[in-house]
Amino acid sequence: MTKVKKIALHTRILAGMGIGVLAGLIVKQIGLEPETLSTIIKWVEPVGQIFLRMVFMTVIPLVFAALVLGIAEIGDLKRVGRIGVRLLIYSLVVSSISVFIGIALVDTFQPGHSLSPETRDYLTEQFQENSEAASVNAAIAQERTVGDILTNIVPKNPLADMVGAFDSSYTGGGLLAVMFFALIFGIAMASVDEEKTATLKSFLEGMYEVVIKIIGFAMQLAPYGVAALLFNLTVNVGASFLIVLLKYVLIVLGGLAIHQFVTYSIVLKFFANRNPLDFFKKSTEVILTAFSTSSSNATLPTAISVSINKLNIPKPIANFVLTIGSTANQNGTALFEGITVLFLAQCFNIELSLLSQITVVFLAILAGIGTAGVPGGSLPVIVTILVSIGVPGEAIGLIYGVDRILDMSRTVLNVTGDITAAAYIQHVEEKADFENLILDKEL
Repeated sequence: MTKVKKIALHTRILAGMGIGVLAGLIVKQIGLEPETLSTIIKWVEPVGQIFLRMVFMTVIPLVFAALVLGIAEIGDLKRVGRIGVRLLIYSLVVSSISVFIGIALVDTFQPGHSLSPETRDYLTEQFQENSEAASVNAAIAQERTVGDILTNIVPKNPLADMVGAFDSSYTGGGLLAVMFFALIFGIAMASVDEEKTATLKSFLEGMYEVVIKIIGFAMQLAPYGVAALLFNLTVNVGASFLIVLLKYVLIVLGGLAIHQFVTYSIVLKFFANRNPLDFFKKSTEVILTAFSTSSSNATLPTAISVSINKLNIPKPIANFVLTIGSTANQNGTALFEGITVLFLAQCFNIELSLLSQITVVFLAILAGIGTAGVPGGSLPVIVTILVSIGVPGEAIGLIYGVDRILDMSRTVLNVTGDITAAAYIQHVEEKADFENLILDKEL
């Protein structure tokens, strides 16, 4: 008996997107009575909301566990020595470049501002309570000084910030304060003797894996949730939003391509003493694996094997840098998050000051360390950043239908960034060893 092959999740999500849009256009075209249309929407809407809530409930535990574990690994400078310091500096610099590329593209092309007034009014009405709170919070954020922002980042009560993270009336640091607490917690945990924190680390790793499993459950609902969300959107505003969404997709792909072939080529040529074309050619197996799995973690064994056997990177450096990088060096995710946050802010007509955009850069870089290296792992983190700048967190549902292809593409950038980092670390380590050898001979 022939076994029926299971349809891939990303195929089902794309199908859900198509079905939702097509059904919405058909319902809009046949001109149902308002009462009938309202009844259909009321039955369909909960499907999308349940999916969004499944994503939302993972935000706090995922951000805390992933960020603490990521910082604890990369922050243990006593154990990793100069390699850890160099990797940390490299990750911060290259991630910053990636986010600035994304923000520059969004500010230049402004895809969210091309929304029709009808679509923007619908979005505002759809998220009425949250959008009103977002407008107030955005206005307050514009008036804050640097001192106010820095003070609010440091939590007085981390548990209160966790509870009030999605409460529009909460005036504390919220999710940003939770991220800061996780950052400090991870650094402190790394500085304590490993034997004393072994149980705590095991607990956080267990919590992280459980949350990843919950995200997996949510992903199984994604085809239906996406279909429901896009059905309601299409019924109310037609297909005009899809054109805006296409602009957003092209900007993300353009930003990823610039960082992949320009930024990494510069790093390889001038800071790793490598030929970029030869490097990318030898990395083809890693790139294809990353694109097909959408997971930095799943690509890790292939990345280590290719780095050692084809790129001639020493095994200790490859193992350390690529293992840490699969969680803590995610340039593609940081770039994607920066573009997505600014795009959705434009959709809700929330203008961000230069200081607010710098805040987005900081959060995207930090979130790159705390983002799960699995398909869809960045979406809960984006909710964190959206809420911090006054955009309704539920707006994440607007881009979920196209996230799969973007997830596959940014995973390629993440993994390529890891092996580029390994090549850079190898070069500076060999250079340092050579200089020390010359110095010893002179002495």
